[in-house]
Amino acid sequence: MTERVVKPQRICRFCKAELRTTFVDLGMSPLCESYLKPEQLNEMEPFYPLHVFVCEKCFLVQLEEFVSPGHIFTEYAYFSSYSDSWLDHCRRYTEAMRERFHLNEKSLVVEVASNDGYLLQYFVQAGVPVLGIEPAANVAKVAEEKKVPTLVKFFGEKLASELAAAGKQADLLAGNNVLAQVPDVCDFVAGMKALLKPQGVVTVEFPHLLKLMEENQFDTIYHEHFSYFSFITAQEIFAAHGLELFDVEELPTHGGSLRIFGRHKEDVSKPVTGRVRELVAREEAAGFKRLDTYRAFAENVKKTKRELLRCLIQAKDAGKKIVGYGAPGKGNTLLNYCGVGNDLLDYTVDRNPYKQGRFTPGMHIPIYAPERISQTKPDYLLILPWNLKKEIMQQMAFVREWGCKFIVPIPEATICD
Repeated sequence: MTERVVKPQRICRFCKAELRTTFVDLGMSPLCESYLKPEQLNEMEPFYPLHVFVCEKCFLVQLEEFVSPGHIFTEYAYFSSYSDSWLDHCRRYTEAMRERFHLNEKSLVVEVASNDGYLLQYFVQAGVPVLGIEPAANVAKVAEEKKVPTLVKFFGEKLASELAAAGKQADLLAGNNVLAQVPDVCDFVAGMKALLKPQGVVTVEFPHLLKLMEENQFDTIYHEHFSYFSFITAQEIFAAHGLELFDVEELPTHGGSLRIFGRHKEDVSKPVTGRVRELVAREEAAGFKRLDTYRAFAENVKKTKRELLRCLIQAKDAGKKIVGYGAPGKGNTLLNYCGVGNDLLDYTVDRNPYKQGRFTPGMHIPIYAPERISQTKPDYLLILPWNLKKEIMQQMAFVREWGCKFIVPIPEATICD
């Protein structure tokens, strides 16, 4: 008699219901920020399932946790300050928050996952006291050089309570593109509640699941992103921890993001805006409370993969040279899921010196400085950080001198002059 093997239950990280419904399965993939040095190319490289589920109860879209945040984020290859358009976005945010919530030299702005000081530097320049919280020591060091005081720690309820007890509660508590990166979302949001002053405001930005699905943005899925949020689900998570979302803005960043505004539930000084009610109604109309809506996504992803491969293979068969621009996390999901290796992509370039001289995880595409493009004069430039395509096309406009064209892979492979 053979022994029956019982698979461990997959449990929703928010509501604890069993996860049974697949959102999309992108196969096996390495950690997207694990860039390789030349001497590592022949070493064993760990791959993990990139299988995404949707909770049938709260509709939180999520990955299982295979690697701890400490392994991923203690030394991190992503520096926010290498995108000019992102810096401009943050500068405008700083000005808007100072004006709307009357922040001054007596206020305290805290950012969790403050990276290299890309955002808080603008509050410092305006004379507003700040505190950054960033687990990656190599990145926090750069923030300190910008006069941004930074705690090198992971954020959660314990740290938040310690800071609050020390009198360091926030008038404005910001979290840009971090909510997706915490495996214990309940501990994280509870920490925001604890760190916020009674009349304080939380703002959190994250890619909008509605946009991800509408535009086949499957490459924004990787192991560093544990969860993917609709507004409806985010609203439920924050409400469960005593924070009410009173406003929301829809942003063009990262292919379409939300900026949510939260306050303590008992703070009646900030009424809920019509934008909140309108977005909830729009998501409900789009089927975000129906499982069949989520199940349809996987087929669209397969179609996008086929279209990209067809585009690249046709160009290669015609004797054309294709190189990449950028080595972002999303690019590594795209390359690995689609199987785009050196046979299709000669190399890629990135402005981040940390990545130059290394190779992309999984596909082992070499990464050079952008100057390499002028030296080799390729026929096509595949824009891997497609969310920055306008900025990149402007920066690289000179490639048109020799007839080079741009390929934008998402939502479908498109060739642009």
